[in-house]
Amino acid sequence: MKSLPRIPSTMKALLAYGGYDYRYMDIAVPQINEDEILIKVEDCGICAGDTKAYHGAEVYWGNGKDVKPFMDGSVVAGHEFIGTVAAIGDNAARKWGLELGDRAIAEQIVPCGECKFCKEGNWWMCQHQHIHGHQKIVAEGGMAQYMKYTVQDLVHKVPKSIPARNAALIEPLACAVHTVERAGIHFKDVVVVAGMGPIGLCDLQLAKLKNPKLLIAVDAKDSRLEAARQLGADVCLNPLKCNAADEVRKLSDGYGCDVYINVTGHPSGCVQGLDMIRKLGTFVEFGVFGSDTTVNWSVIGDRKEIDIHGAHIGGQHGYEVAISMLAKGMIQADKIVTHEIPLSDWKRAFDLAYSGEQSIKVVLNPDL
Repeated sequence: MKSLPRIPSTMKALLAYGGYDYRYMDIAVPQINEDEILIKVEDCGICAGDTKAYHGAEVYWGNGKDVKPFMDGSVVAGHEFIGTVAAIGDNAARKWGLELGDRAIAEQIVPCGECKFCKEGNWWMCQHQHIHGHQKIVAEGGMAQYMKYTVQDLVHKVPKSIPARNAALIEPLACAVHTVERAGIHFKDVVVVAGMGPIGLCDLQLAKLKNPKLLIAVDAKDSRLEAARQLGADVCLNPLKCNAADEVRKLSDGYGCDVYINVTGHPSGCVQGLDMIRKLGTFVEFGVFGSDTTVNWSVIGDRKEIDIHGAHIGGQHGYEVAISMLAKGMIQADKIVTHEIPLSDWKRAFDLAYSGEQSIKVVLNPDL
């Protein structure tokens, strides 16, 4: 095993105990074996899911009835991490081709490797999945000074040419890669991306690379629509200021969009999409909802015969594509990562990310 000198025995970390109960505290630095990697965290992004978990969404904490908790109390939060190798076991070094000081990221999912989906190569849909920042036994998160990649983790080397704050965008970008691949965009398509948060803005840029006939951004915040405009949207629509579905129909000879990608994480995004999509269109749903959504399923089947695809995390190739695109400068991360805030000031950072009025992507830096 190789290790950098002067690794402390304790570290600062942000632990999630429950809704509205997150604690910045001292805990032990993880210990590793020959199959594992200790990472010195450089930055960790705040996901919309992190803010929903902090605000007590039952999808994370359960409701004591039919919804089981997804999160373990007292887990280190955060799954959008990036860091450098501070210690590494010999087996891990050989397996991943890493050395001390290399920058490395693990996928957000820690798959079991044994279930039907893992054995078929669909590990991102693992039946017994653990997600970093949610389950403390297997998958502690990156909102800390150090974190551990275990033998079950899927690890990728990341070029140091990518600034750390932008490298923290790899996980959201990987999700966007998988989402856009599910959309199957063609040159002739009118494409709508709804929700101009970090993943939506990544989706927008990736969809632009597919060169569709028309690319439309939808969001209720004008500041985010301005970012979408700068990142390649042909048309930007604010549904609070216009009937977005009517405007899309006007732009598509009355038919509606060919592809609708919903990254809003809000029930209204589903209803809006079913309204503005054309017959035989493709609807791609990505995101975690804080509450149930009710729609008229007759629209999906009897009226429009829509193809609906879900998209869950980074898929099979999301990480390698995301890393390559950031390294080549194909994705403008600087327009998405708007704030880098000390981990110790996590509450202000969470509030900033949750409101979204003055931020897009907020990352936490444990060294600031």
